[in-house]
Amino acid sequence: MPKTHANGINIYYEIHGTGEPLVLIAGLGYSSWMWHKVVPGLAKHFQVIVFDNRGVGETDKPAGPYTAQMLADDTAGLLNALGIARAAILGHSMGGFVAQAFALAYPTMVSKLILSATNFGGPRAIPVTPEALAVLTDMKSDPIERLKRGILISCAPGFGDAHPEIVQEWLEFRIKNPIDPAAYQAQLAIGLALASEEACFEHKLKNITAPTLILFGEHDKVVPPGNAELLAKQIPNSTIRILPNAGHFYPFDATDAAVQAIVEFLKQ
Repeated sequence: MPKTHANGINIYYEIHGTGEPLVLIAGLGYSSWMWHKVVPGLAKHFQVIVFDNRGVGETDKPAGPYTAQMLADDTAGLLNALGIARAAILGHSMGGFVAQAFALAYPTMVSKLILSATNFGGPRAIPVTPEALAVLTDMKSDPIERLKRGILISCAPGFGDAHPEIVQEWLEFRIKNPIDPAAYQAQLAIGLALASEEACFEHKLKNITAPTLILFGEHDKVVPPGNAELLAKQIPNSTIRILPNAGHFYPFDATDAAVQAIVEFLKQ
């Protein structure tokens, strides 16, 4: 399994396809596995780089807390080690925080930016819905049932009934690859550190120079799609795409539509 040493840690990565480079940055608690359904479609058009953020998968798990800038520096270090000077950057959810930090700190390394199911932090971002919060913070019910409810609340309504095989695959992956509690808390600190007016990205986003796509699922209960308009008001050269019949984890519940939206934007 390929790894490279960058920013003081060993980072696991994979490269799929050829063409212009596209980097996918995963969300909270997820390894590069979260991209496995969209990678085949994207790799027909781009050189797709996926990797495990610090704290998950096969990448090192040093003690936290972590910051968005720290993971942005990890990403830059990985690209430098791979000899990639410039790439399209897509960050999902927590990975969207990392992508914002990356675009601000390394503007010359970003050809285009995709902010996926994320927000800018701070007091004016639209928070997780009460319905999703109740599921995601439940620590008392059966762990497997809790995990299943977390998957279902992160997808479009009816997805679990329509695609039980995907939900089962997802459950089995999570059971076989449990999250390290300390590393999860270290990643969780990324979002918590952006809660204040001073720390959030809101008033910094005007400095993003790359063309930006803001991509959400219509039924996202974890990061409500109202955040798309808020981001677009701050980012000069940005457009919004809302995927119909998709939730927070649209790479799973709207795979083809997601690939199409990403390819169309990057090919413009």
